[in-house]
Amino acid sequence: MREDKIIVNNIEVNYKIAGEGPAILVLHGWGGSSDSWVRVQDILSRKGYTILVLDFPGFGRTPPPYDPWAVGDYMEFLNSFIREVKKKEKSFVSPFFLLGHSFGGRVSIKFCIKYPEYVRKLILMDSAGIKPGYGFKGSLIFVAALLGNALFTPKVLRRFKDSVRSIFYRVIRNRDYAKANGIMKETLKKVLKEDLLPEIPGLNKQTLIVWGGRDRIVPVKDAYTFKNIIKGSKLEIFKEVGHSPHLECPETLSGVIKNFFV
Repeated sequence: MREDKIIVNNIEVNYKIAGEGPAILVLHGWGGSSDSWVRVQDILSRKGYTILVLDFPGFGRTPPPYDPWAVGDYMEFLNSFIREVKKKEKSFVSPFFLLGHSFGGRVSIKFCIKYPEYVRKLILMDSAGIKPGYGFKGSLIFVAALLGNALFTPKVLRRFKDSVRSIFYRVIRNRDYAKANGIMKETLKKVLKEDLLPEIPGLNKQTLIVWGGRDRIVPVKDAYTFKNIIKGSKLEIFKEVGHSPHLECPETLSGVIKNFFV
């Protein structure tokens, strides 16, 4: 396995590449990086694949974008990254197999719809992208947010707004928002606003949906929604696994990936 860097749109992008054979591109989740995929990358590279995992801007060893990005910005960045990395890495050729985990699933969906010529088959793993309905908890959060904004309107209280908001988001378990800062916090807000549900029917790639049955971050019901909307898709549920099968059961996941890509 080799780690390297490449300049894409004035951003120095870090990535890991390993193996020889048909190419696989992995897009990590929010808060993840290429480091979290080392075990799966090692297994699949030994099974006859070239597997590349990049650090998205704002994650791992890649600096954040210069301005807050939406999902579409990451999609266009990915397109530019692929063009550049193909010049440098002769073993990485298209069309390739694409795997998107969580936030990486969001980017994968939009990328496959706009640039289908790049992708042979698609795996969506515990993929984000379907905006949840408010429900009781969501309504509570929405009202609390409105009250919070009203509460902190007086100038004397404004300096406490960010710290209390951070605590509030920790309480509701939005840890990604609580951990993000600066540009990445604004980026996360843009990402979470976008509902990809209306776009999903535009996917025309052979797709495998992989999900942890105990995922507490993206509910397993979303897996069945993807399955029902994406024509001809297959669904694999790891019953005893949470949001990160690549960390919890890398050997089992690698076997499922290989079987689907054959």
